[in-house]
Amino acid sequence: MAFFYEYVTPEQLAGFDKYKYKAVDTNPLSLYVMHPFWNTIVKIFPTWLAPNLITLSGFLLLVFNFLLMAYFDPDFFASAPGHKHVPGWIWIVVGILNFVAYTLDGVDGKQARRTNSSTPLGELFDHGLDSWSCVYFVVTVYSIFGRGTTGVSVFVLYTLLWVVLFSFILSHWEKYNTGILFLPWGYDISQVTISVVYIVTAIVGVEAWYEPFLFNFLYRDLFTAMIIGCAACVTLPMSLYNFFKAYRNNTLKHSSIYETMLPFFSPFLLFILSTSWILWSPSDILETHPRLFYYMVGTAFANITCRLIVCQMSNTRCQTLNLLLVPLALVVLLVYLELSPHMEPILLYLLSIIITLAHVHYGIQVVNQLSSHFKILPFSLRKPSSD
Repeated sequence: MAFFYEYVTPEQLAGFDKYKYKAVDTNPLSLYVMHPFWNTIVKIFPTWLAPNLITLSGFLLLVFNFLLMAYFDPDFFASAPGHKHVPGWIWIVVGILNFVAYTLDGVDGKQARRTNSSTPLGELFDHGLDSWSCVYFVVTVYSIFGRGTTGVSVFVLYTLLWVVLFSFILSHWEKYNTGILFLPWGYDISQVTISVVYIVTAIVGVEAWYEPFLFNFLYRDLFTAMIIGCAACVTLPMSLYNFFKAYRNNTLKHSSIYETMLPFFSPFLLFILSTSWILWSPSDILETHPRLFYYMVGTAFANITCRLIVCQMSNTRCQTLNLLLVPLALVVLLVYLELSPHMEPILLYLLSIIITLAHVHYGIQVVNQLSSHFKILPFSLRKPSSD
């Protein structure tokens, strides 16, 4: 039956048996501030608490923040002049929960090593949820500046979302080719900064962000410049350096350019299709339903990335085309053929539901397969009964 479809192939399961975690973290903030902090925090957790449960809890906090802001700022105009602003206490809640989620994401691996329960499933579960978290924290932080005359346009935020998504998949492209996960500097810096900005917003109000930061350089411009600058000046150069270092040392896992670049095919196609939809949209879909459109793109991206993570961890070939892009391509084709503007939002809702259900089904089945393969309970430190 399709409901019990097994996504992880026997070849990939065999590859997971040989897998060993290799990661490099050179970020000073992470090494000298966050890791000592996490080493202290992890001691608070009881030893019976499963690391995957910590991972899931952090992810759900980000989803809660996303939904909370969707309620108080549904169309991203709440921070604009003349509109009803988000209550100050909401910014405090979102800021605290964002930092707690970030802390749980840093603690889960330490809990796994502390309880001697590290498995490939734990790493896959952690990084898989991280790939889906990108859209939640990016879209949530957008409400600080919002749209309007003092904010950022929905298309600029769409572009910034893709910068973040590209930065994320770049790390796993590195690992696919080098066998080593080089943890990006931008993640830790951005999470700490975002949490602080939420709290500051609660204190000074969104009106403070209307003023120029330097000369005519607005805070919204600083927000945009930081995301693009971090990706262009830190993440991308370091990824290329790590890649060419492996090439020079003759340790690359793939020799052909095609195999090397294969992980970028589906994300690039997702970008082309979603951008084409925006440009051809008869109802200006990004302006009318920005939050849902971001969510749809981010969820499709998460599924693409999860499949890549499975391949790089099992040392198998990356999937060429993600099948979730097929319904998206059909919708874009209908839009190109001048679909009725009234039907377009309905198709966006249907597509979002289809992609969400498909991604959740993929995640559940992969967790079940690996749990069965390694004979573990994903959310418990106990092994399943043999009865």
